[in-house]
Amino acid sequence: MPLQLRVTVVIPCRNDAEFLEECLKALDAQTRRADRVIVVDNGSTDGSASVARRHGAEVIREELVGIWPAAARGYDEAMADTDIIARLDADSRPHPDWIARIVRAFVADPSLGVLSGASEFYGGNRLVNHIGDHWYVGLGHRLIPKWLGVPLVFGSNFAMRTRVWERVRDKVARTNPRVHDDLDLTIRLRRSDGVRYDPQLRMPVSARPFKTPVAIGKRVWKVFPTFAVSWPEGAPWRRRDDGAYAGGTWSPEPAEEWATDADTWTDEDGWAPAAGR
Repeated sequence: MPLQLRVTVVIPCRNDAEFLEECLKALDAQTRRADRVIVVDNGSTDGSASVARRHGAEVIREELVGIWPAAARGYDEAMADTDIIARLDADSRPHPDWIARIVRAFVADPSLGVLSGASEFYGGNRLVNHIGDHWYVGLGHRLIPKWLGVPLVFGSNFAMRTRVWERVRDKVARTNPRVHDDLDLTIRLRRSDGVRYDPQLRMPVSARPFKTPVAIGKRVWKVFPTFAVSWPEGAPWRRRDDGAYAGGTWSPEPAEEWATDADTWTDEDGWAPAAGR
């Protein structure tokens, strides 16, 4: 079957020009190139927009600072002429076959609506990388699917059919910069959306969100307001009738969250790209 699905890659970015450069170089080297690359400039004051344009990416400006406002704006811009919306972060460094693997998966299974992948943390020491993979992200793997009945979407490495975004775009807390965008998206998904986690779809992402216990704690704490804004939709008893995910060869994936506690988007505030902004 020919791989004819149109793919748009969305990258929210705030003051991350150096990381974005490497991310876009990796996209340039894909064995199956994206049909469009959209960089959502979330009020950057560095050269992020210039880097994006130099690599041929479209630059969309989103003034409301926060990962959900930026990501949602990018998904909206992609909707008109694409089949698959793929999501990266500025510090993601996709392997050369990343898009090709995504397209093959969606072509092979028309019921597949959302495909989430795994993480490979770089830039930290062995302990920091281990904490990210096995405690922060790993805990999401184990707990969220038991609660929500679907795998957890990992914001630094996932793709969804446009029809899924069309269904949930007015349900998510898209203007709330204080919630985890990927967890909020996961809460709005149902088994009927065809959500899968592929542990072989791995993505190198920066370990900088785990550089201090305080930074980790802030990201973990944001789970609570994320569930609060969607309650009671996130309650298990509200989801059972849809047929909760019961296991199988696919399993949950890490959560990727960016959110700010103030009006600025800095590493300390939690807008550091990679897992759990």
